[in-house]
Amino acid sequence: MKVEHLAIWTYNLEGMRSFYMHYFDASSGDVYHNHSREYRSYFLSFNGDCRIELMEMPGIPKSKDNPLKQFTGLIHFAIKVGSRDKVNELTDTLRKDGYKIISEPRSTGDGYYESVFLDPDGNRVEMMA
Repeated sequence: MKVEHLAIWTYNLEGMRSFYMHYFDASSGDVYHNHSREYRSYFLSFNGDCRIELMEMPGIPKSKDNPLKQFTGLIHFAIKVGSRDKVNELTDTLRKDGYKIISEPRSTGDGYYESVFLDPDGNRVEMMA
């Protein structure tokens, strides 16, 4: 078994799609649009098995969770970028482009090299080598 995809509600469908395509080389499928529900979505692929589904529909309430704090439930997802240099480079690029870096690049006790940032909607994303 494997995780097939993660789903993220957003009010910024095109912006979120552009973000992951620009910084993480995601490829996007065509937009799916259910006109009766005013629902739109894209599936993004990252040259692997797991995808992200970005979804937008009026009336979905905004999260009340503070992205700078921990809480129960899904707290982050991780994107493997391939090398420590790439983690460092993308962390610096995201910072320069105005994105919030939550955790600077570091080696973790469980053997990973990672940094954590907030995407345009404030979702925690871990970037790892």
